Amino acid sequence: MIATRTPVSRRFSVAPMMDWTTPHFRYLARLLSRRALLYTEMVTTGALIHGDTGRFLRHHPAEYPLALQLGGSNPSELAQCAALAEEYGFDEVNLNVGCPSDRVQNNMIGACLMGHPEKVALGVKAMMAATSLPVTVKHRIGIDGRESWEDLCHFIETVAAAGCRTFIVHARIAVLEGLSPKENRDVPPLKYPWVYDLKARYPELEIIINGGIKTFDECHEHLRHTDGVMLGREAYHNPWLLAGVDSEFFDEPGPVATRHEALQAMLPFIEDELDRGIYLSNITRHIMGLFHGQPGGRQFRRHISENAHRPGSGIEVVLDALAKVHHPAPTPAREAVT
Repeated sequence: MIATRTPVSRRFSVAPMMDWTTPHFRYLARLLSRRALLYTEMVTTGALIHGDTGRFLRHHPAEYPLALQLGGSNPSELAQCAALAEEYGFDEVNLNVGCPSDRVQNNMIGACLMGHPEKVALGVKAMMAATSLPVTVKHRIGIDGRESWEDLCHFIETVAAAGCRTFIVHARIAVLEGLSPKENRDVPPLKYPWVYDLKARYPELEIIINGGIKTFDECHEHLRHTDGVMLGREAYHNPWLLAGVDSEFFDEPGPVATRHEALQAMLPFIEDELDRGIYLSNITRHIMGLFHGQPGGRQFRRHISENAHRPGSGIEVVLDALAKVHHPAPTPAREAVT
C-alpha cells in the first residue's frame, strides 16, 4: 500500500456519492489508482458536531489523497468541521452546494444554497480562517428560478471574493421542486459549454467539470477546456476504469495489472474490517462492479449477493466468488476500459 502522502491533483477525481463512496469503496479505488483524488460521502456539520465524530471521519491512511465533503451553511459550524478535517488528516475540505434532496434543502444544505451565494461566501470565509487545507465548492450551474448565465457568474464571483479558488461544477441545474435526487442526475440537460465558458471567463480559478462523464476520451476532451474532470457513477459501477487513471492522466504506472490482483490486495483489509465487527455484505457491495463485463463476472456477483449477507459470512465468500472469474493475463488498463 501507499507509504507516503501523494501530491494532491484535481486533474482526475471520484465524486462524493451518498452510500457509495464509503471507506470500503475508497480503499478499493485507491488500490486501482494512486493519483485519483477521492472524496467522502457528504457529512453534515450537525452529524460531526453532535454525533459520533470519529465514526464519520474514520478512514484508512491508504486512502490519501482524500477530501472531506461537508453539508451545512452555518459559518461557525462549517469552521469547526473544517478544523476537524485538518485534525483528522484530510487533504481538502469541500462544501456541498449541489445535493437537491428535500431533506437537505430543509436544513439549508446543498443545491438550495445556489440561491444564497452570500451565505456560501460567508461559510467559505469561515472555513478558510479555521484551516490551512484547501477549501473547495461543488455546485450546480443553477437551480430552478436561478438558472441564467448571469446568476451562475454572480455565484462564482461572490464565492471567489471570499477566497475560494476551486469550483467543481456539475454541468446541470438542480430542479428543487418536482424532481427526485435520482432524476436530478439525469433529467436536466448537461451544459458542458457553460463550464468551459466559466474557465475562459475566470482563468485564475481552478474549474473542475462533473456530470455524465463515462470515458477517458470524454475526459480528455473536457481537459482541453477545464482544469480537471470528476467522475461519479461510472467510476463506482465500473471501478476497473480507475486502473487506467495513473497512466492515462499522470504518465505513471498503475499499481495493479489485473482485477484479480486488486481484489487479492484488498483481502487483508476485508479481514481487518470483519475483525472490527463489520458485516461482510457492507464491504462486498462496493466490489460488485470490479469484474463488470468479464467472463464469470455475473457468477462473481451472484455468489456474493447470495452469500455475503448470511450470518457468519467471512473471507471465504470472496475467495469462492473470485474463483468463478477467469483470470486472464495482465491487460493494459486503457485497453480494458475503452
